Amino acid sequence: ATLVLRLKFLNDTERLARVRPADTVGALKRAYFPGQEHQVRLIYQGQLLRDDTQSLATLHLAPNSVLHCHISPHGVAAAPAGARASADPVHAVLNVGSLMLPLFVLMLAVLWYFQLQYRHVFTATATTFLAGLTLLFSFMAFTMYRR
Repeated sequence: ATLVLRLKFLNDTERLARVRPADTVGALKRAYFPGQEHQVRLIYQGQLLRDDTQSLATLHLAPNSVLHCHISPHGVAAAPAGARASADPVHAVLNVGSLMLPLFVLMLAVLWYFQLQYRHVFTATATTFLAGLTLLFSFMAFTMYRR
């Protein structure tokens, strides 16, 4: 028996895939993304399908189920079993880089608060420097995150 799945891409386009429940995730990638198997990430019900040897039957897919597809420009390196275990959000290392923007915004907000509440402590040079730093940070944030 064949099963029809909907492969949905980031640009909201869809493609139909006819598969057998005994097929594996890797076979699906090879059949519908030849030459791009290592660049394709499939997501079903919010879960990344990492194991290419997993059969589709174990996912309990219903007809017309949606598999979200992300094709990255660079190959996705196959992680060893030990690295997969550390992908667990409970054991994941804190990514400090993702906290830099909120940290700088908070720091500037606190400095502006103190500048407004304790104006007599801030010299004209300090206020000018704070305004320049705010403008520089705003310019950098908008250029980095503008798409």
